Amino acid sequence: MTDEWGDGTRAVRVGGPGHAPGDPFLPGPVFAGTYHLPGEPAGPYQYGRYANPTWTGLETAIGALEGAADTVTFASGMAAVSAVLLGLTGPGDVLVLPSDGYPATRTVGAHLAERGVEVRTVPTAGDELERALPGARLVWLETPSNPGLDVCDIRRIAELAHARGALVAVDNTLATPLGQLPLALGADISAASGTKALTGHSDVLLGYVACASAELADRVRSWRSLTGAVPGPMEAWLAHRSLSTLQLRVDRQGANALAVAEALLGRPEVADVRHPALKGDPSYDVATRVMRRFGCVVGFTLADADTARRFLGALELVADATSFGGVHSMAERRARWAGNDVAEGFVRFSAGCEDTADLVADVLRALDAASPG
Repeated sequence: MTDEWGDGTRAVRVGGPGHAPGDPFLPGPVFAGTYHLPGEPAGPYQYGRYANPTWTGLETAIGALEGAADTVTFASGMAAVSAVLLGLTGPGDVLVLPSDGYPATRTVGAHLAERGVEVRTVPTAGDELERALPGARLVWLETPSNPGLDVCDIRRIAELAHARGALVAVDNTLATPLGQLPLALGADISAASGTKALTGHSDVLLGYVACASAELADRVRSWRSLTGAVPGPMEAWLAHRSLSTLQLRVDRQGANALAVAEALLGRPEVADVRHPALKGDPSYDVATRVMRRFGCVVGFTLADADTARRFLGALELVADATSFGGVHSMAERRARWAGNDVAEGFVRFSAGCEDTADLVADVLRALDAASPG
């Protein structure tokens, strides 16, 4: 029945146990470095670095949400990114990366370039991405991009890339599988940081790679076993527990994000308001074709770094923190980190699950407090 269920039902039900009398709704985490293994190695659980029943439940659940043939979880989002980029490319290959995506992804690309991989970095939006495809072995997309919130047409890029023999991987962190289904749009891999909206409580580091084929998943899983980039059983259990509220959270966060973005449009001291659901946003037309929900992140620019600092300091409901996707709203001046090509006054705002009216009022009041005079 999974294919017939709605998003909320699948988020609550997938990956759980059966209904045997006395069973818990979700079994507790299995803490095991070693399993009983008499005779020749057989069975799914042979050693703690290879597999764990708690990972299996979470991977089954995420795989059902992503529409994957198989899914592999990792200790962090960057562990998942690295497994794909390092595990699927080698000397002489061509790797295409977004120039406007998460800076650490480009850092991995720089390491690969030192080892003989040709790395082409191009913007998420526009025609340069298509022109970078010839000869590529792997195309990594981040859509919507972080922090600029540009969107590309996954289906079109996947068709063009596959015609040239390339694999396509999509960073689905911001959208979540309830906002966007890269595999259904033709991508080979959907990877994400589960640290963000997937788990949503700012208390877990986790990553995953969902694959359209079991063969790709086997390669990624082998990389995980080799490097030991495995999730802890408690983190995996917390992540699985959090999936049951995923739809509730992303719907509320998305509504809050759009409300904040619309309120910001009316403020003369705010420039370049970005959210994919805003009509008139540069990403709107493409986003409405490839996305089902539009995410919790809003981008906008204030006059300068000092104005942004005053704004962030005046907020009461919004934490000054470097993440997004949590139930608590958070924001930061993104230029404080190296590697982000944004204005000094650019603010990345992640809407949480607070009451919409309270959140919008807090933002507008903080803008008043930050304005000169």
